[in-house]
Amino acid sequence: MERYDWAAGRSRRTGFFDVDTGGEMTLELRRSGNEFQIMRRFGYWDARYPEPFIVPADPLYFRTDLATIPPVFSWLIPTMGMQLPAALVHDALVTSDGELPTHDGPSVSREEADRIFRDALKHIGTPVVRRWLIWSGAALGTIWVTARPRPALRLLTVFTLVAAAVLGCLTVLDLFDAVNVLPWMASRPWWAELPLGLAATITIPLAISVLWSPRWRIGAITGVAGTLLAPITVAITATSAAYYLVEMAASSRHGLSPDVASSLARQD
Repeated sequence: MERYDWAAGRSRRTGFFDVDTGGEMTLELRRSGNEFQIMRRFGYWDARYPEPFIVPADPLYFRTDLATIPPVFSWLIPTMGMQLPAALVHDALVTSDGELPTHDGPSVSREEADRIFRDALKHIGTPVVRRWLIWSGAALGTIWVTARPRPALRLLTVFTLVAAAVLGCLTVLDLFDAVNVLPWMASRPWWAELPLGLAATITIPLAISVLWSPRWRIGAITGVAGTLLAPITVAITATSAAYYLVEMAASSRHGLSPDVASSLARQD
């Protein structure tokens, strides 16, 4: 088959394309142990670069765990959702120190890879709120990995996440009169506590995000989302833990694990 010459003349386009044909991207994956192999290379044009990003550089050696989403958040952002092509681009752009590039195209920093990830999510059709939530999660990972010379960023990340979780859980507990520690909710009726609690779960994280300047967007999204999602996350974590214990007891007799990837690895 004649290969499409994607390098010959670019008309300032953006988005995903098939490397062989230049047409619509075709995503082909094959399981390799508890990871996946991309069988058909695809490309992504970013508006800021004259060359596309081709993923992967070598399909024979590149492996991915798909979109890295903590299981407790899979109800909100599924691993195999529409964001997968953008996640694969991000996976290929981010490499460890000393690791060879796993994509063909311009080399970028990890922070720039996060920005490309966010724009790619837009081009693949990811809804606005989910797109920024996914980006903030990736950006937190970048801060944690690259903040070694500036540990204050790590401390700020931990502080924001803990403050958000505590605020979110206390707000729900106060709403149901299990505790009475938040002065702005006090002992009012629930219909009065609800808007006051919701306002606090937004304004307090936004105030904390000032400390993140110039990364205030990351702090704001992390704080507000963390506060609103903390009670749900706690409930899902408790339910998942109970299921895991039951599944472990039931599956161990058959040589299986509650974790699907672990069970597949045993079979291999």
